[in-house]
Amino acid sequence: MDSNYKPYDHIASAGRIRGYLTAPQSNYEEVNSLPDRDKLTFSNGYYANCSAIFVDIRGSSDLPRHYLRPRLARIYRAYLSELVAIFNSDSKTREINIAGDATWAVINTPLKSDIDNVFVLGARANSMANILNREMRKASYDHPIKVGVGMSWGRALMIKAGYSGSGINDVVYMGDVVNEAAKLANYGNSQTGIPAVVTSSDFFGNLNNHNQKLLCLDRNRNCYTGSVIHTATEQWIEENYK
Repeated sequence: MDSNYKPYDHIASAGRIRGYLTAPQSNYEEVNSLPDRDKLTFSNGYYANCSAIFVDIRGSSDLPRHYLRPRLARIYRAYLSELVAIFNSDSKTREINIAGDATWAVINTPLKSDIDNVFVLGARANSMANILNREMRKASYDHPIKVGVGMSWGRALMIKAGYSGSGINDVVYMGDVVNEAAKLANYGNSQTGIPAVVTSSDFFGNLNNHNQKLLCLDRNRNCYTGSVIHTATEQWIEENYK
């Protein structure tokens, strides 16, 4: 959110706070799928099932030891641009956000097949990291990156939040679904033996049989992990990087 200066008025602030805290419960609707942003106001909200995917660079705090800032900026621009491109390729993606070296998206998934499509996004993200590392090697970037990919499914409250009348606002998704995806991404590739792709148990339970067979139960974290890749992408990598 970009800023635009307006003086603060504590009396008006008290009125806004009072209005938010006393809003009728009926303003928050239970719906089957997430609506478009333009249906949101500062006084309503929507509950719906959705999926979240979160991709994070592992060991990002160590990267400045390997690369000076201009080279590091190039890596991040390449990495972030392609994650946004991947998330944006699903027509049911509702929200894409960049938070530091992580990128996350909320996807409308009213159907089980939609959740399988989110799983494909995770596989594409993992394979994209492979392309990035191959290109980095060609350009003499000697230290590769590793990513963690977390995916979750659950119920979220979608609301519009910000300063009413200022033009400064954003859509917020309240619930465990995004936080859980972030924690799962943080677990992916965190140590030897832990694959990059991690899903919640609820997300796993909604996948088709083929995709479930690509994952294994991690009893320590009650989640499912796998070295899941996008087959067509990996085949192209093998054919074009020698």
